[in-house]
Amino acid sequence: MLKKTTTFRRLILLLLLALAIPAIARAEAPTVTAVLTSSETEVDRPVQLQIKVTGDSEGAPPSEISVDGLEIHFTGQSQLVEGRNFHFSYSFIYSYTVLPLKAGTFTIPPQVVRTKSGNLRTEALTLNVAPNGNGNTTSKRGRRGSSASINERQLVFADLVVPKTTAYVGELIPVEIRLGFNTRTRARLAEGPSLTAQSFTTQRMPEPQQSVETINGVQYQVVTFKTAIAAARSGKFAVGPVEAKALVQVPRRPGSQGRSPFDVFGLNDPFNDPFFQDPFAGIPEQREVDMKSREVAVEIKPLPPNAPSSFSGAVGNFSLTTSVTPKTAQVGDPLTVTATITGRGNFDRVNAPEMESDRGWHAYPPSAKFKPDDDVGLSGTKNFEMVLTPNENKTDVPPLLFSYFDPLNESYVTLKSEKLPITIEGGAAPAPSAPAIARASGSPGGAQPTPAPQADDILYLLTDQPRWVQTFAPVFERPVFWVAQVVPLLGLIGFFGWKARKRRLANRERQQRAAWEEETAELQKKLRRADEPPDRYFAEALRVVQLKTALARRVPPNTVDAETAVSAFSFDEEKRARVRELFRQSDELRYSGRQNGHGAVNEQTRREVLDLIESLS
Repeated sequence: MLKKTTTFRRLILLLLLALAIPAIARAEAPTVTAVLTSSETEVDRPVQLQIKVTGDSEGAPPSEISVDGLEIHFTGQSQLVEGRNFHFSYSFIYSYTVLPLKAGTFTIPPQVVRTKSGNLRTEALTLNVAPNGNGNTTSKRGRRGSSASINERQLVFADLVVPKTTAYVGELIPVEIRLGFNTRTRARLAEGPSLTAQSFTTQRMPEPQQSVETINGVQYQVVTFKTAIAAARSGKFAVGPVEAKALVQVPRRPGSQGRSPFDVFGLNDPFNDPFFQDPFAGIPEQREVDMKSREVAVEIKPLPPNAPSSFSGAVGNFSLTTSVTPKTAQVGDPLTVTATITGRGNFDRVNAPEMESDRGWHAYPPSAKFKPDDDVGLSGTKNFEMVLTPNENKTDVPPLLFSYFDPLNESYVTLKSEKLPITIEGGAAPAPSAPAIARASGSPGGAQPTPAPQADDILYLLTDQPRWVQTFAPVFERPVFWVAQVVPLLGLIGFFGWKARKRRLANRERQQRAAWEEETAELQKKLRRADEPPDRYFAEALRVVQLKTALARRVPPNTVDAETAVSAFSFDEEKRARVRELFRQSDELRYSGRQNGHGAVNEQTRREVLDLIESLS
């Protein structure tokens, strides 16, 4: 009997769960309602407006509600969970404080709330406002005191710190952005910060640092952002201001001194007033406050003329070390040369070092990897790996050259690495000389018998027996025979070696041209996508021009300049000017890194560059 009862209870429980699961899983459409805590009040006595959103956690209520004669401010939100018959609903309640400024009947119009299912509207609400206990039909405090008496500097502040106001083109200048929030208010950053810096590029901003500081007797929560800027051209410029927006919640206070109940600040100490006497003081007022810093004047000087040929726009202070692996190889085998540049400066413009002499070498485009030592990237280490293949016997890798501009000494510096010793084997061996071959096949010791002096008569024909032996020796024992055999053999070996080398060089040239064509095609695909920053876009466009010129003239692409490019193709004067402008604009962008780290080239400029590149044939 007990067993049957237990089984029956289990069946009932399973049935209830089966009925409950659809109710739990059912998703209802979002709904919106709005209510007033009281529809009757009097002048200067606030009431609350609550907008309830059910079924959507991401609903967006109105940030501002404007009604003539009423002052309405958002004061916060809360969450409500309701359950009935295993059906749970989640609601979010957004609260507003409504302060009547004059007597009368007011209608709060329907408010739009954005939800996942679309925009929903609340119903209109009516509020009847009577004169206050003193018989006043209008508020003596009005709206004027609500904003006029607030000292926003005591709420929040923004400072721009630029420690260096004189620099060179391309030189990185460290910058600090300090945003302060009064610790006696509830505040948060709503937007920003944004830094105005025309003719400058800006490094990315890492996560900010936070600290508590006391300034003029007031305690602030200070958020510090670090970045760096670099100028693209010379001149005098203004950096800043820094702009941001903050949301600040402050308590309201009653007032009989001509202030709005939303005005919490006094003339001297803004937190001395007894606002906690107001029964509505627990409902704070939320305000959006603009934060703006001062401007900083900066003078940018041009780089000196006569820069070294290996200068690519690096400005700072750097050191260079190199290594090579493997140290022993055959002709045509790849070697990996690693160049490490360490220091402080604009690493965006640090390019791979150049070989002092590339004769007898084939170099492939290097790869680069940067490891910063700080959050902004002012200092760090940049590693380049270059693959070289020797075309002939070598005993060392030639020195590498890297040039930069030192702003402290105001001069160009060229770093030169040491030669890297290596052993390259497998070249064509020189042909052995005839005497060496004769020694290898002749008598021991390599000495040939000296013929005896002959007499003036013919008796020696009968009596000089050694002469007869030498004369009738087998042909294969004579050195002359072996010389006659070896010389053609060496010539044949040299011929086949020359043909093999010629085929290998021709194959290497074909591989090189194929690599250039493949690189050109990949770069053109990237240029058709409008997702590259300006400096990278123009650098890649310039590389395509160099590659196409190299294919047309059979010269290394790295040696192609503007004049070489315009002379390689049949251009009119207008296209020649466009090619020269492309080289000039790419060189200008090299000195300042990426354009603010964001954005892309506009459509018209991109189309003009693509048309110019496609005309190179």
